[in-house]
Amino acid sequence: MNRNRDSTPRLRLFFMKLRRFLLTAVFGLICLMSLEYAQAQEPTKRPNILLIMADDQGYWDTEVAGNPHIETPALKQMAAEGVTFTHFHANMVCAPTRAGLMTGRHYLRTGLYNTRFGGDTLGRNETTIAQVLKSAGYRTALFGKWHLGRYSQYQPHRRGFDHFFGHYHGHIERYSNPDQVVVNGQPVETLGYVTDLFTEAAIDFIKRDQQQPFFCFLAFNAPHSPFLLDTTHFGQPEGDKLIEKYLAKGLPLREARIYGMVERIDQNLSRLFKVLKEQGLDEETLVIYTSDNGGVSKAFKAGLKGGKGSAYEGGTRVPFVVRWPGQIPAGKKTDALVAQIDLFPTFCELAGVSIPEGVDLDGKSILSLMQQGGGESPHEYLYHTWDRYTPNPWHRWSIHGPRFKLVGHDPQGKKKQQEPAGQLYDLTADPGETKDVSWKFPEVASRLRNEFHRWFDDVTRGQEYQPAAIPVGDSTEPVVELQPSWAIIDGDGLEYSFDGYDWDTLDGWKSNKSSAHWQLDVLKSGRYEVELSYGYRSEPTTSGTLQLTVGDQSLSCKLPMTTSQNVFMKTIAGTLDLSQGKQKLTIRAAAPAGIQGLRLNSIWLKALPE
Repeated sequence: MNRNRDSTPRLRLFFMKLRRFLLTAVFGLICLMSLEYAQAQEPTKRPNILLIMADDQGYWDTEVAGNPHIETPALKQMAAEGVTFTHFHANMVCAPTRAGLMTGRHYLRTGLYNTRFGGDTLGRNETTIAQVLKSAGYRTALFGKWHLGRYSQYQPHRRGFDHFFGHYHGHIERYSNPDQVVVNGQPVETLGYVTDLFTEAAIDFIKRDQQQPFFCFLAFNAPHSPFLLDTTHFGQPEGDKLIEKYLAKGLPLREARIYGMVERIDQNLSRLFKVLKEQGLDEETLVIYTSDNGGVSKAFKAGLKGGKGSAYEGGTRVPFVVRWPGQIPAGKKTDALVAQIDLFPTFCELAGVSIPEGVDLDGKSILSLMQQGGGESPHEYLYHTWDRYTPNPWHRWSIHGPRFKLVGHDPQGKKKQQEPAGQLYDLTADPGETKDVSWKFPEVASRLRNEFHRWFDDVTRGQEYQPAAIPVGDSTEPVVELQPSWAIIDGDGLEYSFDGYDWDTLDGWKSNKSSAHWQLDVLKSGRYEVELSYGYRSEPTTSGTLQLTVGDQSLSCKLPMTTSQNVFMKTIAGTLDLSQGKQKLTIRAAAPAGIQGLRLNSIWLKALPE
């Protein structure tokens, strides 16, 4: 009995200790689970960023937008796993959008103002998001279309990208085995279809060094014209299958080609997502899919007005889908007004880096909108304007907030004494911009027009919009091509003909009173060999002569006939001694009667050994 009485306190003590132990263990387990849950909800530190941009794909060219003809299952799945922004805006054309994306600034602030004629060059003093992320420890690469500068000091591998494989201009001519592409400034030959080639390069980059986070910009050149799928012997059946599928749906050939190109992009999206999952990077990578401007297809337009090059919704609204498993909600949609300029500050916030000192942004971070799957727009207004030759606030422009939008499309683009305020649309009631309500809300139209002028004056202040001086004498680019699109033409008769960048020409050499000149920035004094590429045929058969001048130096170059105007040959014109600094190279016909039948394709300057 005594032993039983003695054991009772011991048992009580044992059970008290056991209870304390269990409570402590349970409490610790709860804390551990809470910590793990909290960590799961917090963004992964320094996530990878995979930015995918199509070229000329409209808002309506996806299943996500309700297109009943096109098939984009990978993008549809991406939207189901992420957030779709239904009112994301780019610029009306490509180079301005890319400038805004790279800098977070309205493109007119950056010195860029056009898509060619030398106006598609991002100012040397601009800071790119690639430079910021690279300095923060990111691996950076661009695969595809750059279109922000083709000459040495403007090339992407010198603007923050560790690696670049793609093309400088707005488009290329060959999509199978493309030959207008480079790797870090060096021309290369390729084998395969262009969309696949760019994707494969991106996959290789993603798979490599995974000790650092990466920023991969995959900038497809599809579905931009020429509307080509596989055309080589081994690949053509695959391209034909896609075209035939859409022809069978009753689409015209042009639309079938465009849709086939978009579906080819979608097939490569599937490849990318598979690689991310296989590499264990799925939950560590923010993926964004978008396009650079409004669409060019016409079979289905989701009720929107206009297209590429237009200030209406169809010209600026583009697809924008984001995906980041575990960090971004699935299947959400938001109609918050956002734009391509918002990506720069968003990526900075993702990477945990500050906006560089001295960089004044127009964009606002939309990371919270991504994480919440919705919310209010960070902008009171969005602004758009573009002119083929020089910024013009009376030609093609728009301004809008969440409800009202004011648009102007004046073919002449001239200021009038009594300027109309523009066409006012109530986007809430009329998203297709079919009814001008400026008569009903004149004060709104006036307020928006005044605000647009204020903005235009601000973004163009202090800018001089002309082709950038072409760098000559850079050690990384000893041979420089002066293309016709960069020439400034003086006098009557001489004209520029565009046929795809590498094939454009200066035509109409009717007299020696007309001339073309290029602005040069000679980085190193020295002797340079001058070579001309041209096509020349005339009747009767005569020999024409061109005269080139730089300062007080002059060269006369006699041109042998070629097979036809469209068969180009090269000839050496001679050598020039160029001094360091800004120079002007001028070319004209030597004879008063000009040179009938001449098409000048380009001028080459080659640095000679000292």
